[in-house]
Order: sequence, then structure tokens, then C-alpha cells
Amino acid sequence: MVHVYTRVARANRRLIDAFAGLGAATVYEASGRKGSVDPQIKPLARGIKLLGTAITVQCHPKDNLMLHKALQIAEKGDVIVASTQGYPEAGYWGGLMTRSAVARGLGGLAIDGCVRDSEEIIELNFPVFCRGTCIRGTTKGVLGYINHPVLFGDVVVNPGDLILGDDDGLVVVAREKIEAVLKASQDRVAKEEEKARALESGVSSVELNRLDEVFKSLGLSED
Repeated sequence: MVHVYTRVARANRRLIDAFAGLGAATVYEASGRKGSVDPQIKPLARGIKLLGTAITVQCHPKDNLMLHKALQIAEKGDVIVASTQGYPEAGYWGGLMTRSAVARGLGGLAIDGCVRDSEEIIELNFPVFCRGTCIRGTTKGVLGYINHPVLFGDVVVNPGDLILGDDDGLVVVAREKIEAVLKASQDRVAKEEEKARALESGVSSVELNRLDEVFKSLGLSED
């Protein structure tokens, strides 16, 4: 089996960039409530926004060799999406790797594991989503896989998929659905703006969402 696929089919960058103003929750809803990553994988610091094309990495437990290889082959704007095969308790990524990623223009890191040197990473303003921080070191001696499908936070991610993250969480959009999900997301934003104006005028959310019939069907009693 090939360990590393260096060629990835990427969506048009303008299409990816069009998601910049959208929230992860909005994109998740517009995707038909698909692609939501385990909420235990969180931004390293509040206010972080992660967006880009997924470069998938499968690390061996407590070994970060393949992350170094991913850093070498990833292109500007790519997001490294890494699985640790269920062993998060190690610092798979640190300050020096972050400096390399920043220099190469990467869009961020999403890892189903821990990182270290968190203060340095935050100061460098590099987007990282992870399960937490851990000072335990890793080895660099076991092969894994790059740009194969990976199970990441309960979601199967393929190379070339879009990944978007903010304070609410992470969502993955399959590459072949990116354009359709973008339009659905934009339509949802427009509808929510209409709802916001209605609520600000004093209309209740029960009226707006036509919930009286739901309450009636459930037998709600009021005194």
C-alpha cells in the first residue's frame, strides 16, 4: 500500500474562501446535519477560525513522524487533519512545527489528540483544534498514512474535503458537495436574518416557528 499520496484534488480556492464568513453550525445545518466532529475536539484558544482543504494524516499512537511528512507536502491554505488512532495522550504537535506551518502558509491543524507549547502556538496565531494539551513527547519512527480516508472525531474525512472550525466546533464537507453546501449555507443565513428582524420586532419564537401546533399535539396544558 502507498503510504503517502502527494496529489490531492482540491476545490477552487475562491470557493473555499467563500466559507470564511460562515459559522460552523450554519454549515452543519446546511449540510443536512452531517459532518459534525466530536465536540471534545476544541479550539486551542477562543476566537480561532479554521478553514481549508483537508490533508489527512494517520499517525501511529504516540508517534508524530507522519505529521512532519505532511508539513513537507501540504500546500498553502491546507489544513492538516490528523488521527492518532485513539491515543490522544501525547504532545503530537508543538511550537517548532507551528513555525514551519506558518512559514509555509498552512491554514491550520485539526488533530484527534493533544498538542504542547500551546502558549507559543497561540502567540503565532496558528489555528489549532485538538483534544487538549499534553507535555508527553512522541517518537518519530513509525510509518502511518497521508491522504488516505481517516476517521476523525467520528467523521470520515477524505483528502480534499473542506474543514471549517470556530468556537462552536468543527464541521467537514465532502469535496463534491462543497458548492451545494455553500449555496445552502448562504440561503440559510439570509433566512435567519429575516427571522432575526421578526424576533427583534417582538414576535415570539413560538409564533415564528409555528410551535403552537406542536405543543397542542403533545398535550401541553396551561393554567
